[in-house]
Amino acid sequence: MSESETLKKGRQIRGELMGETLVNKIANIYDDPIMKKFGDYASEAVFGLLWTRPGLDLKTRALICVVSDTATGRWPELALHLRMARRQGWTEDELSEVLLHLSGYIGVPLVREAMITAKEVFAEMRNEE
Repeated sequence: MSESETLKKGRQIRGELMGETLVNKIANIYDDPIMKKFGDYASEAVFGLLWTRPGLDLKTRALICVVSDTATGRWPELALHLRMARRQGWTEDELSEVLLHLSGYIGVPLVREAMITAKEVFAEMRNEE
């Protein structure tokens, strides 16, 4: 079965957003046939359709993901999206301020966990440079 253009476009944008380091870091998750199906679906539906829509730039879309992950307590996803946000130009200070701002709207416990995740991700990224 041939790959759709949307899947190809999704893989390309996913690679741009994540960067080689992150793509390689999570590649083994998709070795399993079941996870490969999920990965292909996510690449096509999320990255190929949502991330490529007109109306918002990639930097804004990455920030939306950071906020959404924090509000819903999705720490592994937050780690991925913080990396994407940094690659799109958000600074550590800006992202920390976004997280801190959320404490007034979603609560201190969620933001505390998000800040711990951010601290770890930012340290990893600095060590990779």
